[in-house]
Amino acid sequence: MAPVITSLLDTDLYKFTMWQAMLHRNPQTQAVYSFVCRNQPEYPLGDLLADVNRELDQLCSLSFAEDELTYLGGLRFIKSDFVDFLRIFRFQRNFVHATANGAQLDVEARGPQVHVMAFEIFVLAIVNELYFRRFDATAAHAEGERRLQAKLERLRTLDAQPALRHPFELFDYGLRRRFSGAWQRQVVATLAREVPQFFKGTSNVLLARDLGVVPIGTMAHEFVQTYQALGFRLRDHQKAALENWVQEYRGDLGVAITDVINMQAFLTDFDLYFAKLFDGLRHDSGDPVWWGELALAHYAQLRIDAHTKRLVFSDGLNIERALSLYQHFGNRTQLGFGIGTHLSNDMGLKTLNIVMKLTQCNGQPVAKLSDSPGKTLCDDQTFLAYLRQVFNVQA
Repeated sequence: MAPVITSLLDTDLYKFTMWQAMLHRNPQTQAVYSFVCRNQPEYPLGDLLADVNRELDQLCSLSFAEDELTYLGGLRFIKSDFVDFLRIFRFQRNFVHATANGAQLDVEARGPQVHVMAFEIFVLAIVNELYFRRFDATAAHAEGERRLQAKLERLRTLDAQPALRHPFELFDYGLRRRFSGAWQRQVVATLAREVPQFFKGTSNVLLARDLGVVPIGTMAHEFVQTYQALGFRLRDHQKAALENWVQEYRGDLGVAITDVINMQAFLTDFDLYFAKLFDGLRHDSGDPVWWGELALAHYAQLRIDAHTKRLVFSDGLNIERALSLYQHFGNRTQLGFGIGTHLSNDMGLKTLNIVMKLTQCNGQPVAKLSDSPGKTLCDDQTFLAYLRQVFNVQA
């Protein structure tokens, strides 16, 4: 059976952008990332243990090829010293451990953050593909193709509708929960070929390079969470993370994640200074209409023209939900829609809700509260209570 991962470019762009910032500003940080399945799979993930360990062995044998480094170095926000670091980088097998606890699969990456943070996307892609290899691939591909064609037809109907002030722009965010690498490639290639007026890029760096589309991504929750354990006053960690991002990228990659604590707590810190420096905001939990209205009201309060900013929606979207949000906001601000599972794993099969999240930094717990309580991932109830108290968040 072919390995799941054959290139270290086969990961999300924001892993590279956060990785570079961490290497430059906090290279000594120690971190722990933990795998969790949030729903009930069709068969126990613990059954995959031997295959997962084989795939991790394969992953840790890979290094960046020179043409891959050349591509990364050609992105204007990637610095030459980071490319030099990647040239000698290799995953260390003793930093990642997979075990089975009965039916449950446990995977933990522990070590220097700049050596373990990139495991996340690869582990998720490995578990997903191994899991779905046990289903009928012929039937899944036939259903996936039927659904993909229906999506294309739905998108084409947008051409016949009255134009809104801002265009509908769609991105593929489906790497971590894809049916397979081959299927994600087929979906991205099809969208880029058939509806280029709407499809504007993918988070998958390998596919972006191979298919000639734009790589999409800026930061994720882990970047802001890390600052909870870097010696800043906890109340100031969001501002410290945003400031360091601005200093690292100086105008590039200007979309900020808003729900590490929750939207209200984020907006308290997102003052006129940051609102002018960042191009926009990304939604990843809570009701998207409520969130978008809060964002627009905040820009209005700061007397910032929302037409110059962008709201990016990325929480469990499908085409219909994205189009509904577009109709609601498309005359009021620039928009982007990052669709994951509903593009890369819409095959008529029950999907896995798996994550691998940052849980500790420098021996201290870190947490994400978000605007959806079910997304909280932290075993230290004392720290969670303190975090809620600091930011006045109800349990």
